[in-house]
Amino acid sequence: MLHSPLLAPMPVPPAVRDFAAFERHVSNAGKAAVGDGTVSPVWYEYPLFYFSNPAAIKGPHDEIPIDPGAQSWDYEVKVAAVIAGDCSNLDAATAEKHIAGYLVYCDWSARDISASEMGFVYGPSKSKDASTSLGPFLVTPDELESYRSAKGYALRMDGYVNDEHYGGGSWDEIHWSFGEMLAHASRGTTLRAGDILASGPAGTGCIQELSGHRPCLAPGDTVRIEVRELGAICARITAPEPS
Repeated sequence: MLHSPLLAPMPVPPAVRDFAAFERHVSNAGKAAVGDGTVSPVWYEYPLFYFSNPAAIKGPHDEIPIDPGAQSWDYEVKVAAVIAGDCSNLDAATAEKHIAGYLVYCDWSARDISASEMGFVYGPSKSKDASTSLGPFLVTPDELESYRSAKGYALRMDGYVNDEHYGGGSWDEIHWSFGEMLAHASRGTTLRAGDILASGPAGTGCIQELSGHRPCLAPGDTVRIEVRELGAICARITAPEPS
């Protein structure tokens, strides 16, 4: 059993924003979904995000039930920033000073439900709001400074299922920096202390991108989402909870 008393570092964040900041993921996901890996020009204009569910936060070792009705259950290898204090209208060049720390982030995704939802303009909703794992701890930016590289850090981000490496990449492959993400998210509004902003998956950081070469998750599978220097989320997948 992987149950643990260890809670998420932010058990109930005020808001959760999830971006798609890795170009390789966006291209791979498009290719897997519709056979075309061309990235929309809109994606290069500004960092896109959707709001996720603050009530769905799970600890780093909590079991994860498959979303009721989902047939294609997936993980996502992400890193997230936690906002240190209320801030608004940030400048991308200095926005990172408002980050209290970073942690490993995995929102569990129902790909079959998402395929239907993404055909409409609202984007993901029920395909993404069942469970989001955070942890195992918050790492302050100064602890990572020696790894600074390009727009991120030279740190591996990887996903494993039943101890088999499925895929991943490096944080410094990121196209949109966290400073750019914070600046965009804070424009004309206020980010609150404790808000979570996630990067979106690293390239090959989810089963969807592997184009049928790996099966979707099933009850009994164990998943490890690992980011060097930030630790790992380790979760056992269980059957859907009774509705």
